[in-house]
Amino acid sequence: MAEVTARITVAPVPARIRVARRAWQMRRLPLIPMFTLAMFVVTGIAAPWIAPHNPERGDIRARNVPPAWLDGGSTKYLLGTDHLGRDLLSRVIFGARISLVVVAVTLGVGMVIGVSAGLVSGWYGRWVDELVMRLVDIKLAIPTILLALVLVLSLGQSFLVIVAVLAIAVWPRFARNVRGEVLLLKTMDYVSLAKVAGASTPRILFVHIFPGVINTLIVLATLEVGIVILLESTLSFLGAGVPPPTPAWGSMVADGRDRLAVAWWISTMPGLAIMLVVLSMNLFGDWLRDKLDPRLRQLE
Repeated sequence: MAEVTARITVAPVPARIRVARRAWQMRRLPLIPMFTLAMFVVTGIAAPWIAPHNPERGDIRARNVPPAWLDGGSTKYLLGTDHLGRDLLSRVIFGARISLVVVAVTLGVGMVIGVSAGLVSGWYGRWVDELVMRLVDIKLAIPTILLALVLVLSLGQSFLVIVAVLAIAVWPRFARNVRGEVLLLKTMDYVSLAKVAGASTPRILFVHIFPGVINTLIVLATLEVGIVILLESTLSFLGAGVPPPTPAWGSMVADGRDRLAVAWWISTMPGLAIMLVVLSMNLFGDWLRDKLDPRLRQLE
């Protein structure tokens, strides 16, 4: 009896379906989080040009207008208005600008302080390491919210105060992680050879050791972005953040907390913005960690 061999042909998957599958495979390439973060950055930079209305100017006759897709809504105010008649879409867009500036300045200052402290602590060891790590422990033992409230009451509410509070909150994490990397890297052969060659301590730290901690810094910075946004939003919600009338996502959520029953969109829209940006940043940070860690790349 003759054997019959059946050949099964599989139709190629359309390109749009392959892109959709990849978009949901966050570990492979987080397209959706990357798109969300790109929109966050572009919106923050171009806020004055893309916002449809002045975020600080209200119209009492247009108070509590619902979003455009609800009954009573208007295409003039796509996300609705708040209790003072201010356009929520414009305020969310400018709130992204405030969050972007706060994140950039805070991480810049926090990374400079934390990386410098971590490099010095890990390299010199002994009493220097003990002093720096005890400062880190003291900071981690102090609640950030309580520290912010004390500083705001003492120095007044301003942008510089909130940046200083957030920088104080993030530098210990950079210092501790960099210190751990330096303790490992300073035992490497190439560092020993640099010592024998007569390289100075600053050259060894910034030319030979610092490049080895850049991957860790990049991943840590991406994860810290979400923490900084949440802290800034929390402080603004409590009235200790960016001073009004500057639109900040946390203060916008606070504006609508007493009106959830009649105007839920006032708090919901900025709350969704916070959730989407922080979630996207965390997913992007996880993917970046997997890509930059050679041990995890071998498991793919």
